[in-house]
Amino acid sequence: MLPLAGVRIIAVEQYGAAPFGSMLLGDLGAEVIKIENPAEGGDVSRGVGPHFFGPGDSHFFQAFNRNKRSLTLNLKAPEARRVLHDLVRSADATLDNLRGDQAGKLGVTYDALKAVNSKIVCAHISAYGREGSRAAWPGYDYLMQAEAGYLALTGEPDGPPSRFGLSIVDQMAGLYGGFALVSGVLAARASGTGRDIDVSLFDAALQNLTYVVLWYLNAGVNLGRAPRSGHPSLTPSEMYRTKDGFIFIMCNKEKFWPVLCEIVGRPDWAASADYKNFQARLKNRAKLTLELDAALSLRTTTEWIALFAGRVPAAPVNDVKGALDSAFVREGGRVRTVSHRGGEIEMLASPIRCPGDETPCEAAPALGSGTDDILAGLGYGPEDIARLRTAGAV
Repeated sequence: MLPLAGVRIIAVEQYGAAPFGSMLLGDLGAEVIKIENPAEGGDVSRGVGPHFFGPGDSHFFQAFNRNKRSLTLNLKAPEARRVLHDLVRSADATLDNLRGDQAGKLGVTYDALKAVNSKIVCAHISAYGREGSRAAWPGYDYLMQAEAGYLALTGEPDGPPSRFGLSIVDQMAGLYGGFALVSGVLAARASGTGRDIDVSLFDAALQNLTYVVLWYLNAGVNLGRAPRSGHPSLTPSEMYRTKDGFIFIMCNKEKFWPVLCEIVGRPDWAASADYKNFQARLKNRAKLTLELDAALSLRTTTEWIALFAGRVPAAPVNDVKGALDSAFVREGGRVRTVSHRGGEIEMLASPIRCPGDETPCEAAPALGSGTDDILAGLGYGPEDIARLRTAGAV
């Protein structure tokens, strides 16, 4: 049995953060009922191009919504409130990524739902939180990266500030939100009382700064960018040139340094006063980088990876194609082929493994594909569902 089998989550979500978090919960066996507003064509990410499997079925949407059921429900319609309450009676939690001032208006807070189910946990992922001066502000990943300092930490020192290549704040906020939701459900099952629980994109972005924050708050260090995407305090721990490209090497423990020296044919470096420990190497980083470039340029990246394998922490600097075409990715079943629209598509498998149980991997649902079955399971008959459709509630 998967860890979250039997947990039902009502997800009022769209785009990135909450869909990413609820997808991970679905990977672990939770039943995720995705609420999509039929008046708006469902989750806005269904229309995020440029690549599509069909109308309302973008590659972007598929990337964030595996292992879910789709229920069309317009929470702004008066008739929809009864449906929401019927869903909540049998649910463990709700999850939304609405603007901070919208959860209360749409009735997905604990105060609005506790009379229906006192154990319900209402997890909210907003841009800046549901309280404070920015509660009504919209916000997105790249804005958080900009304001929280990520752009000042990314790229080469002599280049412009650069964002992280992916929507990492959305994904981390989704992960934090899923973690908070499960923690809330655990407490509610023990106490009999649910609660609201909040995560914001901005707070997630700040939290990800970790040790950089402590360096500034306690030592006054305002960290900037290092050449070659280098580690701020350890070296060798950056990109180096090879015969055909780049390799990333991370000797983040002293024990790896003499091994690296031996493999690249420079055992003398291990005892050199300039390179004998982290402090010496950091002081002489520029010189070491040039010398490692020269040594590593004698072989290709693939050749060095084969020599370093299991002895020195190193990785090829791939593009997306190189990453996905890797034999290691394929041998580990990290890409799955799934049925979709009468054919097959490929997608990533869950990153979480549960030995003894295979995590599910089903394509994201068509808009409203689960509506009739879910409503029937709540006791709604065909005439009831037809009336809801006429009223624009589903």
